[in-house]
Amino acid sequence: MQRFGTLSFGHYGPLGGGHILTARDSMHQAIDLAQGMDELGANGIYFRVHHFARQQSSPMPLLAAIAAKTERIEMGTGVIDMRYENPLYLAEEAAAVDLISDGRLALGVSRGSPETVVRGYEAFGYTGAKDERGADLAREHFDRFLDAIDGKGLAQRDASSPFGGGSGMQQIEPHSPGLRSRVWWGAGNRDSAEWAGRAGVNLMSSTLLTEADGTPFDILQARQIDAFRSAWKDAGHAGEPRVSVSRSVFPLVTAEDHMYFGGRQEGDGIGYIDGFRSTFGKTYAAEPDALIEQLQADAAVMSADTLMLTIPSQLGVEFNLRVVESFATHVAPALGWKSNREVKGGSLP
Repeated sequence: MQRFGTLSFGHYGPLGGGHILTARDSMHQAIDLAQGMDELGANGIYFRVHHFARQQSSPMPLLAAIAAKTERIEMGTGVIDMRYENPLYLAEEAAAVDLISDGRLALGVSRGSPETVVRGYEAFGYTGAKDERGADLAREHFDRFLDAIDGKGLAQRDASSPFGGGSGMQQIEPHSPGLRSRVWWGAGNRDSAEWAGRAGVNLMSSTLLTEADGTPFDILQARQIDAFRSAWKDAGHAGEPRVSVSRSVFPLVTAEDHMYFGGRQEGDGIGYIDGFRSTFGKTYAAEPDALIEQLQADAAVMSADTLMLTIPSQLGVEFNLRVVESFATHVAPALGWKSNREVKGGSLP
């Protein structure tokens, strides 16, 4: 595990006791958190993307603001739901953010998580999916997106245009040459991970897997990672792809830590999502020495190069920075971590 960052679900709304976290609060706190993490040496800050919900839904303005306010930290998504996206417009936006950030964008995309509405992507104008969950639509949009960021010509130039027409096909602009190496596919099963390996994109292994045969979550996830890397190699792609996993990890250092998370150590969970019996990862909450041993025994954490800590964003910037600082100080070095001063971004060789 060379890198670690945070994965924020970005929830806002009532906090209890008459307190409300507004959408504005959520975005400004995300920017403040990114600045603090950048100074602490954390490697990345990543955001869930959900539509029709009180969470982040349009991440590009937020990521551009973070890029302008930070120097080293990688910023990204985990994940953008491709069913909702115009792939060429997303390619333009992503290229712009990548250029603004000097190549620090880690763009996680996928079919997306279950929604709060029924086939919400159709309300955005994207219809025609044959799969009831829209997986075919997401893959179709993703293929088009890859063509765009690869710089392929996608529209016929107009020879009569007064704005420099010419002949041949025109690529989208702006174009960021290194962006392709910083695209990730969020996979919730082995087949999806293998597909990502064949496609030549990095792997964001999901917080759950649509498998449940009694095998521990970390072992299932490590097998998924192995399958992804084998598919990458068999497809003949150059270099080594990046792999991330996410975990809820809370070092118990202060009395407040014990108050919030003491006794919260939880084992793997089994449940149903999208009609699939699925395995959910455990929560780690322990004093640093015990936490190190537990994470070193987590096969997937030790196989991945990037660990994303799922954070309780509703508890505010100061609390979450302290969680990050405790992890960076007391736990991460024993796992092989290198600060953002030692590792910039993570382009494929």
